[in-house]
Amino acid sequence: MVRKIGVLTSGGDAPGMNAAIRAVTRVALANGVDVVGIRDGFKGLIEKKFETFNKKSVSEIIGRGGTKLGSARFPEFKEEEIQDKAIENLREENIDALVVIGGDGTYRGALSLTNKGINCVGIPATIDNDVAGTDFTIGFNTALETCVENVDKLRDTSSSHNRCSVVEVMGNRCGDLAVYTAINCGAEIVVSPETGYDELDILERIRYLGKAVKKNHAIVIISEKITDVDALARKISQHTNFSGRATVLGHIQRGGSPSPYDRMLASQMGEFAVDLLMAGKGGQCVCIKQNEIIGIPIEEALKLPKPSRKHLYRLFDRLI
Repeated sequence: MVRKIGVLTSGGDAPGMNAAIRAVTRVALANGVDVVGIRDGFKGLIEKKFETFNKKSVSEIIGRGGTKLGSARFPEFKEEEIQDKAIENLREENIDALVVIGGDGTYRGALSLTNKGINCVGIPATIDNDVAGTDFTIGFNTALETCVENVDKLRDTSSSHNRCSVVEVMGNRCGDLAVYTAINCGAEIVVSPETGYDELDILERIRYLGKAVKKNHAIVIISEKITDVDALARKISQHTNFSGRATVLGHIQRGGSPSPYDRMLASQMGEFAVDLLMAGKGGQCVCIKQNEIIGIPIEEALKLPKPSRKHLYRLFDRLI
C-alpha cells in the first residue's frame, strides 16, 4: 500500500514540468497519499533535500516555466553504492514510491530504484522530444512555439535585406524541433540528423532560390550539433546572391510559460503516474500514443526506436 510518494525532476528543464509536479501532488493528496518534493533531482535524493508538500505548495505554478524542484546533472547515480544510499534515504523518509520527470537518463535511474524495491514511474519531459515510446514529451510544444515565433520575426527582416537566415534550433541529435519549425514557418531548407548534412547541396539550392526562383530571402532551419552555422552563413554570403546570417536560438527555447497543450499533457501524465503507483506498478513510464495516455515498461521503452517522422519530411519537400 502506498502511503507517501516522492516527486523529482531531472535532466534539462522543460516548460510543463511544474504542471506535472502539481498534478502528481494534487492527485496523490486526493487519494490520501502524502507527497514529498525532492529538490535537484537524483542528487537531492542523496543529499536528503526533501520537502513535504501540501496543496498550497503547488499553487500558482501550472503556468510557470522551469521546475519548482530544480534539476541537476548527477552521472554518479549510475554507481551501485549511490543507488543504495538513495534507497536508504527514501526508506528513512518512509517514501514508498517515486515519480521522476525527465528524459531517458531519468528513466534509467527510475528503473534502477524500482529493481531495488522502490516503485518508480517516469514522466517524459524534454523540449527535444527524443524519448522513445511516446509521441510527444512535455515541453516540446512550448519550445516549438518559441521557435516559430522567433523564425517568423527573422523572416520579416530577412525579406527586407535579401538575406538568408540560418537558424539553429535545439534537439540533441533529434530533428523534431527542426522539421516541425520548418513546416510551420515555411522554411526553404531543413537540415537535421534525419536529412544528413550536404553543404554543397545546400549552397546549390540557395543559389537556385536566388537566381531561378528570384526569391529575396530564404530560411534554413538546422538542428544543433550538425555544423558551425556561422561558418555556413559566411559561405552563403560568399557563394550565393544572399547575405547569410546565423542565429542560434539556444536556451531561450527552454524558457517561458508552458503552452496550454503542455499544461494539459503534463496534468494528464501526472494523474496517470499516480494511478500506476496506487495500483502497485513500478518500472513504468507514461506515454501518449495516438492521443491516448498509456503506461509501458521502462525497459521496453528504452529499446524502442524513436517515432519515424518520414511523413513530415515528405510533407516539407512537397511544400517548398
